[in-house]
Amino acid sequence: MKNRLVWGQLAVATMLFGGCAANDLMVKRQTEAETKIEHLFQATGRLEARLNELSGRLAGIEEKDTQQAKQLQELGADLCELKGSTQDIQARLQNQSAAATPKIELVNTEPSHKGRETAGPPPGYVKAFGLYSSNSFSAAIEAFELFLKQEPSSEYVPNAQYWIGECYYSNSDLPKALEAFQKVVAVWPRHPKAADALLKIGYSQAVLKQHDKAKLSFEQVVRSYPGSPAALKARERLNNWPLTGAETR
Repeated sequence: MKNRLVWGQLAVATMLFGGCAANDLMVKRQTEAETKIEHLFQATGRLEARLNELSGRLAGIEEKDTQQAKQLQELGADLCELKGSTQDIQARLQNQSAAATPKIELVNTEPSHKGRETAGPPPGYVKAFGLYSSNSFSAAIEAFELFLKQEPSSEYVPNAQYWIGECYYSNSDLPKALEAFQKVVAVWPRHPKAADALLKIGYSQAVLKQHDKAKLSFEQVVRSYPGSPAALKARERLNNWPLTGAETR
C-alpha cells in the first residue's frame, strides 16, 4: 500500500516537473522570439533612419547640382555677353585709333617760292612731330618752337604752329591752344590747316563754356571752308545746337 502511494507521488511530481520544464522552455523560446523581433524592429528603425539620411543627402546633392547647373548657365550667358562687349570695344578702339592717328603732312598745297625745290619736311619738323606722335606734348612744343626760330621761312611753319596748338589742346591748356590756333587762322587763312585750326577754336570755346563764340566759330568754318572735312564736323555741332551738359572734344 505504501509503495503504491510513493509511486503515485513520484508520478505526480514527474508530471509536474515535466510540465514546468515544458512551460519554461516555451517561455524561453517566446522570450527569444520577442527579443529577435525587437532586434528586427531596431534594425528596421536604423535602416529607415539611414534611408532618410541618404534621401536627404541625395536631395541636397540634386539641389546643389541644379544650382550649379543654373550658375553655369548664367556664367555662360555672361561670358557670351562679355565676349560681345569685348569685340565691340575692340572695334571701337580700332576705329578711334585709326581716326586719331596723326599723319605727317609731307605736301603743302601753298605755292612754293620760285626757284625753290621741296625736299620734304625738315629734320627739326620731323623730330617735333615724332614727339607729338608719342604723346610727349611738352617736349613737342619746345621742338616745334625751336623749329620756328631756326627756320622761320620754311613752308612748314603754318603746320608747326598748328601742331603747337594741338599739343596745348591735348594737355588741356585751352587758353594757349586758342592762341596758337587763332594765329594759324589770322596769319595763314588759306592754308589747309586753317579750317582745322578754326574748328579747334570752336571746340576749345565750347569746352570753356563760351557757347556764343563757339557757335560763331563753327559757322565761320562752314562759311569759309565749305568743302573741307572740318566743315562737316562744324555742321554736325551746329545741328546739335544748343549744346547741353559737359562738352566733349
